[in-house]
Amino acid sequence: MTSRRTSVSARPLTEIDFLAWLGQAMPGERLIYHRGLLAFDRCAPSQQGLSRLADRAYWAAARGFVHLVQRRHGTDDFGYLAIARQRAGGVSNSL
Repeated sequence: MTSRRTSVSARPLTEIDFLAWLGQAMPGERLIYHRGLLAFDRCAPSQQGLSRLADRAYWAAARGFVHLVQRRHGTDDFGYLAIARQRAGGVSNSL
């Protein structure tokens, strides 16, 4: 059984933070990249960074680097997680 680490940041993550985590994450490691209601939160004009982060998380999932999941904490309160996947064909962790 593998140990699954969950990374939580004390400050809002950036797209660069997400890519840095992705480049070194081992399969099964989890990153909480947003807490709230992402579809609503990213629409605010002041949240362009959050929108870029959400787009990058989707990009990583579409290419098979992560699974994206959400955990409900309450009404309009979700934790958005990226879970690192096994790299195909022995590909190194470097992107």
